Parts: sequence; structure tokens; C-alpha cells
Amino acid sequence: MKYSRLTKEQFEELTPEFTNFLATQAIDKGEWDKIKIEKPEVAEQELDVFSDLIWEGVLTKAEYLEYFSKNHIFLFHCFDTYVQSVVLKSLVPETDFLTKEGLQWLSDNMFTDTIEMKVGKKEFTDERNTSIFELIQQGSFLSDGLLYKQINTIIAS
Repeated sequence: MKYSRLTKEQFEELTPEFTNFLATQAIDKGEWDKIKIEKPEVAEQELDVFSDLIWEGVLTKAEYLEYFSKNHIFLFHCFDTYVQSVVLKSLVPETDFLTKEGLQWLSDNMFTDTIEMKVGKKEFTDERNTSIFELIQQGSFLSDGLLYKQINTIIAS
């Protein structure tokens, strides 16, 4: 596998897509049930191939990622060959960006010396989608990029 197998919940959400995937291989429900019982290793391979196809599609479309920890927020904008980042760090140890109050504190203190902001750019050393997948494996999640765009607009002005 190139990525990781989808979770049971993700497979349940993607049942119609998985059914279509199996249909492209001339496997109907009866055949699938039979494969699961008689050739579980083949069923496992099908699940892995489908998972990689889904991940590939998601990662190819991925444009923005976010990662929140207690005192840091990492915002990523993914391009074809590199990723730009904005890192916000609270210099007040009690701040917790994982709470609603912590995010309100950020909003109230954005332009004070209690927030450290760094901007960076990193070329992808691996293939783009693999690099983005690694960020997701480390806890980042896909986003609409709204926070990145807002912060970037502030930085630019």
C-alpha cells in the first residue's frame, strides 16, 4: 500500500463508491461475499487498492491543511512542488489553542507581542501526495484555507 487503509467508518461512508469499484472488476455483492469467505487475502488486497485510490484522489485535490496543538497553529498551503506555512505560537504558556477560549485569545491578541508568527516554504522532497499524507499522519487535517488566507492577508498588508 502507498497510503493506509481506510477505516471501517470511511468504508461505510464510501459504500456506493466501493460498490462501483468492485463493479469495474465484474464483482457483484454475491461474488464479493464469496471472496471475503474463500479468499480473504484477495478481499484485503481489494480494500487496500480502493483505499489507495481514494487517498490519491483526496491528496491530489488537497490545497490547505491545518494543525493545532496547545500553543501552536500550523497552517499549510500546498502547491505542486512545495508547501508554504504560517506558524503561530503563543508566548503565553497557559494558552490552549485546542479550546474555544484559546482561539478567542488568539483573535484578541493577534497583533501583540504575545504571538510569534513565522512564515516558511519547503520544497517537497518526496512525491507531493506522499508529503501531504505524512502531514495528515502527523495530525494535520484538510481545511478550506480560510484561516490561512486571513492570516496571509494580514501578513501581506
